[in-house]
Amino acid sequence: MIALEILFWLCAAAIVYTHVGYPLVLLALVRLRRGGAGSAPGMPGREAEDMPAVSLIVAAYDEEEAIEAKVANALALDYPREKLELIVASDGSADATVERARAAGADLVLDLPRGGKMVAQNAGAERAAGEIVAFSDANCIWAPDALGRLVEPFADPAVGYVCGQVRFTDPEGGNLEGAYWRYEMAVREMESSLAGVTAGNGGIYAVRRDAYVPLPPSGSHDLSFPFALAKRGLRSLYAPWARAEERMVPTLEGEFARKRRMMIGLWDIVVGEGMLNPRGYSPLYAFELASHRLLRYLTPFLHLVVFLANLALLGEGRVYVATLAIQVAFVVLALLGRVLPLGPLRFARYYAMTTASIAAGLWDRARRGAPGTWEKAEGTR
Repeated sequence: MIALEILFWLCAAAIVYTHVGYPLVLLALVRLRRGGAGSAPGMPGREAEDMPAVSLIVAAYDEEEAIEAKVANALALDYPREKLELIVASDGSADATVERARAAGADLVLDLPRGGKMVAQNAGAERAAGEIVAFSDANCIWAPDALGRLVEPFADPAVGYVCGQVRFTDPEGGNLEGAYWRYEMAVREMESSLAGVTAGNGGIYAVRRDAYVPLPPSGSHDLSFPFALAKRGLRSLYAPWARAEERMVPTLEGEFARKRRMMIGLWDIVVGEGMLNPRGYSPLYAFELASHRLLRYLTPFLHLVVFLANLALLGEGRVYVATLAIQVAFVVLALLGRVLPLGPLRFARYYAMTTASIAAGLWDRARRGAPGTWEKAEGTR
């Protein structure tokens, strides 16, 4: 029973640590290292001739409703037009995406066979002429100065990847992703000022052309680039002043389905691409990756161990009756959150479903194999 108690408390502590303790540790480290890289709120002025050439790639699948607005948004960015190449990579679109992208003025439109988002992005990067390769989703609208803000950190040759800030709109829906994303971005901003971020986001980010790594269909730039570039001695930063907006999935059920699809490739990234292998990481970055990524991905399984161990420990004292009651109460709150739109209940339901999406995605991976193609999240266009 002593071994079981140790297991119970270690797993419970790991859950609390990755969600609460780790951000507090980061905060303490940042305060010890004030003024670290990636924390500056602005960008010094630069002459147009000094700005790097950028290829902005938009991977699109059946985006006829959004692609014209996206192309117009990209071409209206406050960035020297002669330094901006806009590439739309259509992943086997069966609608008018290709025609509308060309008519809207994209510099290059690739009409590719269906292969998946990563295949389309790889194809776009292969054709890119810019020194910096930036990426955006078709439904993500950038602020006028976003591209200039995004590429500014690349003035440091040690920086290989930069992601911006996506603000989610349509907050009146039943999804709490916007609130969670604000928490997540605060964590990434602190990571950025230390050893670098452990993940980016798909709406607004950029990478050096000569550092681009073609990924398999199961890969994800968001998760793969930061750790892959860290192994090559390059930092990945978060630039919160490079802003974009994206419509949020309106329901929590839709968010669960979106995250579940994202998690299908997790095994291939963590194990297959070498995230789990610490070789090449600095000690601080390895600490960030273990605390923010690996423990977070283990959370559903840690919860399962805590629950089962708690059942076995019920006869070992009142404390285990209390801890089991807390777990059961949380599940009840999550279930009630489906019918009662109260803040604490919605939070419990959001946490339960997003945690479960990790396990669901891995289950899908075990049943269906590595992912390739992707579908748009309903309600985000």
